[in-house]
Parts: sequence; C-alpha cells; structure tokens
Amino acid sequence: MAERVGFDAADELLATVAWSRVTEPGERAAGAVVGALGAVAALDWLRSGAEHPPGLAPHPGWRSAAARWRPRLRDLDPRRELDVMHRLGGSVLLPGGPGWPPGLDDLGDAAPLCLYVLGAPEVADLTVRAVAVVGSRASTGYGETVARDLCVALAERGVTVVSGGAYGIDAAAHRAATVDGGPALAVMAGGLDRLYPVENSDLLLRVVECGAVVSEAPPGTSPMRQRFLARNRLIAALAQATVVVEAAWRSGALSTARHAAELLRPVGVVPGPVTSMASGGCHRLLREGVATCVTDVEEVLELVGGLDHVVPEPDTPRGLLDGLGPQEARVLDALPARGGAEVDNLVRVCGLSVTETLAALGMLAMAGRVERTGSRWRRTRTGADDGTGTAAGTRAFGGGPATSTRREGAGRGVRDR
Repeated sequence: MAERVGFDAADELLATVAWSRVTEPGERAAGAVVGALGAVAALDWLRSGAEHPPGLAPHPGWRSAAARWRPRLRDLDPRRELDVMHRLGGSVLLPGGPGWPPGLDDLGDAAPLCLYVLGAPEVADLTVRAVAVVGSRASTGYGETVARDLCVALAERGVTVVSGGAYGIDAAAHRAATVDGGPALAVMAGGLDRLYPVENSDLLLRVVECGAVVSEAPPGTSPMRQRFLARNRLIAALAQATVVVEAAWRSGALSTARHAAELLRPVGVVPGPVTSMASGGCHRLLREGVATCVTDVEEVLELVGGLDHVVPEPDTPRGLLDGLGPQEARVLDALPARGGAEVDNLVRVCGLSVTETLAALGMLAMAGRVERTGSRWRRTRTGADDGTGTAAGTRAFGGGPATSTRREGAGRGVRDR
C-alpha cells in the first residue's frame, strides 16, 4: 500500500521539493532515479514500497537507499518549504527551468534536485562569467589581503565571485566583491532561513542585494559537516574556474579544488610563505599538479581564456584557432583533424603540462570545440576545420557547455542553450 502524503504528489514542483527533503545533498542514487523517471514518478515509486524503481535495473543499492528515504515521507509537506521561501522573498529553481545555472548539469547524477534562491532568480546569468574564490576559515592577514585584491579586480571586470559564505577567505571574498555592488554568489550548506554563520548574516544579505545566496538544502536544514563537503561541489560547478587563496593541509577548500578539477574546470592556487601552515594545502595542490600558480587577477583570468572573448556573428567565418587563448589554441591544434587522442598523447604533442592540457580541454569543451569519448578527446564538428580554414558555429568562452550532460527525462529536461 502506497504511503499517503498530504499534498499533491502529481505536482512537479512539489514532488521535486519533496525529494530535496527526503534525500541528502549529492546523493547519486536520488539523482539517478529522479533523472530517469522524473520527480513525480520517482516519488510514486518511493511511496509504493516497491523494492526497485520501475524500468531501472534491480540493484541492492535501491533497497538501502529507499530505507534511508522512506522514513522521511512521514509528515512530509513541501508546501511548507515553498511558504518559507515566499515569506523570505526567495524562489525555487528546477533543473532546465528559467534561471537554472547550466554548469550544475555537469555534476550528472550528483547535481542538485532543485535550488533555493535568495536574491536574483536568474542564477544562470550570474554564472556566465564567474570565478570561485575559496580558502581557509582560519585565514591570515596575508590571505585576506590577497583575496580582497583579487575579488575587487574581478568585480571591476564584471566577473561574479562565487564562495561559501564562511569565515576567513570566503568572507573576505564576498566583502571585496560587493563593496561597490559587484556581482556575487554565495552557496550555503543549510537552509536559507538560517544563514550561516550567524555572524556573517549582514554580509550575506549584502550578497543577496548584489547577486544571490543559494542552497540545495530546503529551509529548516541545519548545516552539518557532510553538507558542507557536499556544498563544495556546487561552488566548483557554478564557476568557470576555482582559485584557492589560502588553505591548510586538510582545509575543506581543497575538496572544492578537487571537484573543480574533476569537472575539468581550471584550478588556480595563490602560493604563500613556505613557513606558513596556512598555505600548506595550496602548495600541496601545486605539487600534485592539480592547480596552476596564480598571483594576480590577470593570471586568474588567463585560467579561463580571459572571460572577455567576443561572440562572433553566426555567419562570420573564423579561423580554426581564432578567438582562443594561447593554451587552448595549442591543444586544439594538437588534436588530429579526424579521430581522437588521449591526454598523454596531447601532452607530448602540444608541449603543455597535464594540468594545463586538462584546463584547456575543459575550456574548449565549454565552448563546444571539443568533446570527450571514453578516454579520448576529439574536435567537434563546430571546432573542426571545414576545409576553408574556418570553424563555423564556434562560441566564446564563459557561456557554459554547448550540450548538457544531463540525461533527458520527465521533469529533468535538457536546457536549451
């Protein structure tokens, strides 16, 4: 017998918000079932008590996942979440809907089921040109000064500064980005009715005025360690690059950097004094080849091709390498005109490091110039030479990936971009 609920379970918005309540952030099993069936049908399965979702292969994992989720169906009413967001003057974004930032789709099954927003509902617009600046809560004066200078310069160029609203480097980044009303985006680990930390509430309300504060957790959700770690993947996915200003050996900011690297987003690191434990994690990322050393805003912008390329008219002929930064041009030129190549081969041909090659491939993929098939990369049709020395239909950097990695399913449609 199906679990009874006190709301319209056939309503897509209510069903999606309900899923954000019954699951924990980043649960791939929830993303998979909702992505395959849609929020309404997935909720019907969960309420039914069936062992595994219809149409999906049986797996022991479904039983354990449902055992975690079903107790939360009791007294579930997503209308409460919507009422709270209405009172706060906020909004709820659904995947593929208006305002949804397409960069989140790159997380695949780990993408958020919905996004709660205070401030500008068009979060997609805020993330067209965005850089994440993160670091240690126990920051030093050196780290805060560097973060301030970088973020003031980014804001002056109209680049959205993304961070996590925490003490230390995060707070310095938000404060600098919004000092003159620059675009800013803060990602919370808990519900937006409880801005955390409380001491940063005024700063976060300033971010709301200048941009948006967002969370995948519904109102009433307490920030917990695991939710902070899950939050870090959103920070990485919402930006075109991540910069770690100051981080100790075990800083949570390192997880943001690693999420960015996994998403093929460039990672920059500001070096610190070799005697400073506060920069030990930064030096670790450099030594492991995860990140590139950056010391000023120009070097940060180089990570993402400048974020200032002009989009050509659709019918304007372009050379194969026109409009590319030097590293992107070298990597695209190194790819064979037909077929594909693995990263190790590309590194040998183009003469860049593995980190630089991966960063360039990430930017080329975001521009629709290359695509990955298995372990190999190849030029797309829009990024290939058409025989006249031009590459038609190319797009500028900073606009997000050319195609969605999200499976198309009921309620989780591919955003047309």
